[in-house]
Amino acid sequence: MNATPPGPTTFGQLPPSTWPGERLGLPRSGRHSVGRVGRRILALVIDWAIAVGLACLIWGYTLLDYDGFVVLGVFVLLQAVLLATLGASIGHLLVGLRLISLSGGPVGVWRPLVRSVLLGLAVPALVWDSDQRGFHDKIAGTVLIRR
Repeated sequence: MNATPPGPTTFGQLPPSTWPGERLGLPRSGRHSVGRVGRRILALVIDWAIAVGLACLIWGYTLLDYDGFVVLGVFVLLQAVLLATLGASIGHLLVGLRLISLSGGPVGVWRPLVRSVLLGLAVPALVWDSDQRGFHDKIAGTVLIRR
């Protein structure tokens, strides 16, 4: 009989990371490391501004008077389409981030769609683990990394 206790069997039993991405096998810093909070927020602001601009162009809103739900819909749609096709939104590209699948395969269509809808709900994006992955990334099996 083996006297050594078995290792963790669920994600919740893993100890916290020393640095974001350690448990995922990602480097501490530099290329392919987890995208940090500052870059992620800046990318989000850029993408939201693009969604506002598109909503104003398409539906004739002004920058001071637009429907937030329409902008949210444009934002979620842009996120899903761009992440599925380019692996990054315009904001991600501008700040040097890209989305990858934890399985190592292509991101595909369903991961960006699920991730984008959950991001639109905001709450999942506000709950992070020690790898700086929001609940939306955990459910989709993705992580934002530096390019």
